[in-house]
Amino acid sequence: MPNLRDIKRRIRSVKNTGKITRAMQLVASSKMKRAQNAAIAARPYAQMLAEVLASIHRDEDCADACGINPFIAKREAITRGILILSTDKGLAGPLNSNMFRYIGTELKDEKVRFFAVGRKGSQFLARTARDLAASFSVSDRVPYKEVRPVVESLTQAYLSGEIDTIEVLYPRFINNLRQEVTLEPIAPIPSLDKLLELYKGRPDETAEPPIANDTREMIFEPDVKSILDEIIDLYIRRVVHQMMLEAQASEQSARMVAMKTATDNAKDLESRLTLKYNKARQSAITQELVEISAATMLAQQ
Repeated sequence: MPNLRDIKRRIRSVKNTGKITRAMQLVASSKMKRAQNAAIAARPYAQMLAEVLASIHRDEDCADACGINPFIAKREAITRGILILSTDKGLAGPLNSNMFRYIGTELKDEKVRFFAVGRKGSQFLARTARDLAASFSVSDRVPYKEVRPVVESLTQAYLSGEIDTIEVLYPRFINNLRQEVTLEPIAPIPSLDKLLELYKGRPDETAEPPIANDTREMIFEPDVKSILDEIIDLYIRRVVHQMMLEAQASEQSARMVAMKTATDNAKDLESRLTLKYNKARQSAITQELVEISAATMLAQQ
């Protein structure tokens, strides 16, 4: 029979752990709401950028400009450049491990140069001896000033020929219970039809209404090439920022769910330990009564 003192000590330990996980759940819940609002509020701007870029691409004068723009012109993908958006802290359920599993299975035979945001991603890449070009850290609010160095590092490596693609691997936010590992190509810019489909929203997520097909003729000044160069640079910076906001919303949602599960498990374990403690205590009392009764009968004899 377990020692009553040991059981009581374990109950106290489990109860304290439950209080900690409950506090972490409340903190993650508060951050989750803020991160979700930021990610959802930023979607219309990304949608509009995709529309403008598609309008430029449909322009008759765009053919020559698009052909020489390094972010649109096709090139052979010898070395892929992938930005991983992971977390700085743990306790976020399978969020990071799902991305790391994707890297180990889907990218194991590819020549990839990695860029990492988040300490967990950097540690995984270093531990598995993969080609890590640079690592960054971004705070919970994902301010744009912290995103800029990440984008500049990616675009410089792409323009210099160190990498032949710019892709982002991140947990796309679907809802509080679902975060989907997504590898999104950024450059060379993929088919604009697919690009628009990406920003039209999906039926299983909270998104803005779908983009209506805009058939109006647009006039671009001073010329298509100048606008194309500026809009593509803005687009790349903006879409990476949007994905970081989505990753932050996914992180806080996953952490809230993980902490809620841990709190529920702590309560369940506390109940079972309390029942075990009561049974042991009852058994000990019964044993003492039996011993007292036996001693009394011996004394009377």
